[in-house]
Amino acid sequence: MTNQKIDISSANEQESGLNNQTLVREQPNHSKTVGKILLAVVGMFGFGFALVPLYDVFCDITGINGKTSNEAAVYEAVEVDTSRMITVDFITRTNSGMPWEFEAQTQQVKVHPGKMSEVAFYVRNPTKRDIIAQAVPSVSPGTASLYMNKTECFCFQHQPLKAGEEAIMPMVFYIDPQLPEDITFFTLQYTLYDITESAQPADVVAMN
Repeated sequence: MTNQKIDISSANEQESGLNNQTLVREQPNHSKTVGKILLAVVGMFGFGFALVPLYDVFCDITGINGKTSNEAAVYEAVEVDTSRMITVDFITRTNSGMPWEFEAQTQQVKVHPGKMSEVAFYVRNPTKRDIIAQAVPSVSPGTASLYMNKTECFCFQHQPLKAGEEAIMPMVFYIDPQLPEDITFFTLQYTLYDITESAQPADVVAMN
């Protein structure tokens, strides 16, 4: 009778041990799960961050966002297409907090593709402090920006004006004759920003 009790107790202990092993095996590895989630989050952040330069490259290639080149174009002798006339409107605006007066002296021009043209913009600093500005161009429709070539533009450099000063800023350009036939009109807008706080020391010295 005693031997049977011992056997039953031993069997119970073995069964309990197996159950404990089963529980251990069935417990999920939370540390691995958390690690995978963290890796996924980091990967998503890195991918999102990488999209910014990729988007800029895509826009530069396609002209989809209307950005124009920030470098002077070299004019090459091309045959002026006198059979076409392109209308270009010029719009000026100042960013919030930029107190300058800013306007295009010529609101609109009609030009033949391939022909050099020049327009000018007027600026005035009506404040009692020196300000350094930067003009940012944008073309609409965006595709036209690929064919808008500026050989001279105030937007290529920072523009410093002392308190009360005014200036005339020229812009020389030509339209590539390869401009698609369906584009007969486009708008060039310049937005003026106050970059005094972030200007390079050389710009500040040039102002003085």
